[in-house]
Amino acid sequence: MKIAIFASGSGTNAEAIIRAAKTGLLDAEVDLIVTDNRRAKVIERANKHGIPVFSFDPKSYKKKAEFEQEIVDELKKRDITFVVLAGYMRLIGSTLLNAYEGRIVNIHPSLLPSFPGLDAIGQAFLAQVKVTGVTIHYVDAGMDTGQIIAQEAVRVEADDTVGSLQEKVQAVEHKLYPKTLQTIISEHRMERLDK
Repeated sequence: MKIAIFASGSGTNAEAIIRAAKTGLLDAEVDLIVTDNRRAKVIERANKHGIPVFSFDPKSYKKKAEFEQEIVDELKKRDITFVVLAGYMRLIGSTLLNAYEGRIVNIHPSLLPSFPGLDAIGQAFLAQVKVTGVTIHYVDAGMDTGQIIAQEAVRVEADDTVGSLQEKVQAVEHKLYPKTLQTIISEHRMERLDK
């Protein structure tokens, strides 16, 4: 089973998934990294692991559909089964959604539907909630509105800062994401066997 990871930044979740795949915790191969940021640290991580990178500048296209079609062509060329968003800071458009319907997964640093969108950890901190967490969900046309697959809570302590809360949330993400992907991939395999 081949997966592509989409990321726009440092790629810590991408790293966790790549390591899980290399150590056998995740029965899949990370075959491509897709990034919309040519200076993203995730490119360094991909190079270190020998994973091909497709990077693009969204501003050099007239429409989202144009770069998404290029991405779809790249994914199909490599027989990618699942698209895994790991800090990809761009809404997925209809071109990609239609090509990979039900096979695009995202991770979000809150217990959705609370705190969707950007800076979810900062939002939770400002709201002074006692519990936040991590959500893994399928991607649809909305922002963080897709069907929830897994969630795990993270307690917000009185002495937490935004930074310490982010560290706690990321620690959960790095374990929960590979584990959940393994469940999804196993279920997908079983469905294919049943057909």
